[in-house]
Amino acid sequence: MGLELGKVSIKRFADGEIYVQLKESVRGCDVFLVQPTCTPTNENLMELLIMVDACRRASAKKVTAVIPYFGYARADRKTQGRESIAAKLVANLITEAGADRVLACDLHSGQSMGYFDIPVDHVYCQPVILDYLASKSISSEDLVVVSPDVGGVARARAFAKKLSDAPLAIVDKRRHGHNVAEVMNLIGDVKGKVAVMVDDIIDTAGTIVKGAALLHEEGAREVYACCTHAVFSPPAIERLSSGLLQEVIVTNTLPVAEKNYFPQLTILSVANLLGETIWRVHDDSSVSSIFL
Repeated sequence: MGLELGKVSIKRFADGEIYVQLKESVRGCDVFLVQPTCTPTNENLMELLIMVDACRRASAKKVTAVIPYFGYARADRKTQGRESIAAKLVANLITEAGADRVLACDLHSGQSMGYFDIPVDHVYCQPVILDYLASKSISSEDLVVVSPDVGGVARARAFAKKLSDAPLAIVDKRRHGHNVAEVMNLIGDVKGKVAVMVDDIIDTAGTIVKGAALLHEEGAREVYACCTHAVFSPPAIERLSSGLLQEVIVTNTLPVAEKNYFPQLTILSVANLLGETIWRVHDDSSVSSIFL
């Protein structure tokens, strides 16, 4: 964007409490706070809330929380009795802290936008990954887009449409617990093709790797994995670098530690996409036209 970062002092007290002080005036300014609520999730979330409050009390004109990765997004509904819908709770916290708007990348489910009582700009990072895949010169006749589960079909279908309307396959999985996935069977044909698996998050990589193993069993020539948010909780790195995947393509919506790098990993930047979106929000221009 050609701007300098705003100056701020963030400290931790001995008991772990967070202290924030803005080191320059934001009175009458349009403030954008960029903070993915990734690991350590609760620390980063609390830091964001205190930053929003500090800007509000410093008489900022508008405060936009730019959240490239929205933690707790997967807790968006009750799957069993007596569970919390934490995504709604976090949305309430951000709103009550004083944010005027939220800008988030590839939310786990689109309906999460409705949890906020303030405007939400939903940024899709697909164009960044699509541009990279286009540079790889994979023949459209050899390509098949794969959804790693039934819930991701709409995402994979939209992705396939942008990739010369490539055919679609679906991995049918049955989940027996949190972070535990078991692949059952494949819907669609991948024999002799280059399979591109599309998901929003890679966490422990169980879903992606078991899906890749199934695709190889079904005769796929190569398997690529694409995702927006590289959470990479252990043992993700061991699984992803096992040789089943030709390449793992992710974005930098949250920081990937150097210790988590492996030869097949490609990290794409969403900086230009976010920068353009922030300019458009500031200028009251259309955001959706970026993704047309």
